[in-house]
Order: sequence, then C-alpha cells, then structure tokens
Amino acid sequence: MIIISKYLVPRGYIGITIFPFMILKSKVLKGRSVLINHERIHLRQQIELLIIPFLLIYILEFLIRLVKYRNWNLAYRNISFEREAYINEKDLDYLKSRPFFNFLNYFN
Repeated sequence: MIIISKYLVPRGYIGITIFPFMILKSKVLKGRSVLINHERIHLRQQIELLIIPFLLIYILEFLIRLVKYRNWNLAYRNISFEREAYINEKDLDYLKSRPFFNFLNYFN
C-alpha cells in the first residue's frame, strides 16, 4: 500500500518502506518505476526476515557502518539491504527471479 506524506519521510529521502506501507514524499513519485521497484525490494527483504528482525539488523548494520565510514550517506548506501536494492532497482523483473535471502550476497 502506497501512502503519500511529506511528514513521514525523513529529510533527505524521497521514500521509506515499513511493511506493509511504502511511504512516498509526493504523489508524483508514484509514477517512478525504478523508485517503486527499489521499495518493493525492501518489502521482500522485510517479509523474508519477518519485519522486526529486518528493522533491527538494518539499524545495527547502519550504526556499524556509520562508525566505520563516519559519513551518514556512505553508511546508508553500504547497508546490505540498500546495496541490493540500489544495484537491482532498474531491473523491473528482478523480484521475479530473486533468490530467497539474496541480500546476504551484498553483505561484506
């Protein structure tokens, strides 16, 4: 389910996904297929990890990478879940053939 709210999306981002909601900053973003695909990849990741463990791992990995890189954007971009989503967001058929727990391939 897509929700439009500029107040629920953190500053500096255009969308966020917290199962079962995809929250976008503006209505025009609903038409951006690459963004929607990116967020759908996150939905799949969250389902695989039963949501709460996903959120815990996401936050923990972000904090570890923030200490490592000392840069918010670099830490965010290197979270394994984000790496998978960014690398595959342009492949609109990616989720049709995506292996289970594929985000582990981007964890290093």
